[in-house]
Amino acid sequence: ILTVVLALATLISAFGSSFQYGYNVAVVNSPSVFMKQFYNTTYMGRYGRPMEDSFLTLLWSFSVSMYPLGGFFGSLMVAPLVNKLGRKGTLLFNNIFSIVPAVMMGVSEIAKSYEIIIVARVIVGICAGLSSNVVPMYLGELSPKNLRGALGVVPQLFITVGILSAQVLGIRNILGNSTGWPLMLGLTGIPAVIELVLLPFFPESPRYMLIQKGDEKTAKKALQRLRGWENVEEELEEMRLEEQSERAEGRLSVLSLLSQRSLRWQLVSIIIMNMGQQLSGVNAIYYYADSIYATAGVKENDIQYVTVGTGAVNVFMTIAAVFVVEASGRRLLLLCGFGICCAACVVLTVALNFQESVTWMPYISIACVIIYVIGHAIGPSPIPYVVTTEMFRQSARPAAFMVAGSVHWLSNFTVGLIFPFLETGLGPYSFIIFSVICLVTLVYIWLVVPETKSKTFLEICQMFAKRNKVELKLGDGDLSLKETKENTHPGLCPRQTLPQG
Repeated sequence: ILTVVLALATLISAFGSSFQYGYNVAVVNSPSVFMKQFYNTTYMGRYGRPMEDSFLTLLWSFSVSMYPLGGFFGSLMVAPLVNKLGRKGTLLFNNIFSIVPAVMMGVSEIAKSYEIIIVARVIVGICAGLSSNVVPMYLGELSPKNLRGALGVVPQLFITVGILSAQVLGIRNILGNSTGWPLMLGLTGIPAVIELVLLPFFPESPRYMLIQKGDEKTAKKALQRLRGWENVEEELEEMRLEEQSERAEGRLSVLSLLSQRSLRWQLVSIIIMNMGQQLSGVNAIYYYADSIYATAGVKENDIQYVTVGTGAVNVFMTIAAVFVVEASGRRLLLLCGFGICCAACVVLTVALNFQESVTWMPYISIACVIIYVIGHAIGPSPIPYVVTTEMFRQSARPAAFMVAGSVHWLSNFTVGLIFPFLETGLGPYSFIIFSVICLVTLVYIWLVVPETKSKTFLEICQMFAKRNKVELKLGDGDLSLKETKENTHPGLCPRQTLPQG
């Protein structure tokens, strides 16, 4: 059952953290013209001559790509912080990386410094890198197993709402103009302040409290609040059993995670899904939607409204994914999503090639962009986070998210950096590369990734044991710790890990 406490904890952590990730992805898109003017005017004021075009392009690509680079640094901080401060503690600490850059970007024009914007983009990127990994982990550990998928998609939903909010505020008549852009950049601090005020009233992850802190009393209280009833003994028992095996195994660092044979395919799977998610061209579609619409013959003033329309479709489809993920399962959504993106990229390539010669082709281009966004929103965008939470147990989860997050942000950074050159060199054919990546990811998921819907973490461990060619013995729960230790050499999922919800 979805209790009020669980629902509010989900909404506050997703709004305070995930929303900002989306907002900062899209916030520099519409006011880019005015921000470049500001860069130029500032340079002129300092050196008495206008900035060279090539230098302006370089500075601007820095302003855009420092954000995913910050995201990469943020991902590297995930494991140490969530192990030390807890999941909720990390989210509260993370607000520093949002409020400080929000103030910096807000005053950049008064301070006459474009350097402030570039530095602030790195810091707000750190905030996004942490939140994009910690929110799904926090919600995955708060949720009962029958709601894990639905609540796991909520952070992605708030990312799309953040993108849409930035697109709406970026309309010329609102804030996407020469006077409004510093305020628009600075608004990212508001969700952080709200989270800082409200999140302390909600429980820390019970699994973290019991397994990593050994505080059963607090874990029990937290579980009772989250589930809305007194008798949580069954869930606590599962956690105790897991804690026993974890104590024998110790916490996994990234290096030991990479060397564990029993986690090999889980690790390969999250790396491929995160690369597929980012290298499938979704950010290229977002960064360059405006120029695609322009070539498609949309009037310059109407482009901003078409962009907002695309953002709205994205939000709507992610809402659909929240409701569908528990019914249809993770695997089907991933396969359909990558399939749709692959087809859309192929058709978009054809459409862009015939745009000049066939009058109705531009409409096909616009349709392809929208269909691509729909495909990405139902599977590739939200599901990798859900599956990362589900494929790993408590001790391995922080390190797994650190690996997944680093791959995610490095891939994002790479696309942002390389796509302009691809576009210049290959033109419309650059989307063929994205379609191939979508196809490869789809084939991998088809062959390797099992369905994890409504499975306990142990059952998922069993499914991978066959593929990892390790033997999985199931304990009956009354082994002594010494025996457990003998059974938890790296090749095995520990005998002691019994189902968890």
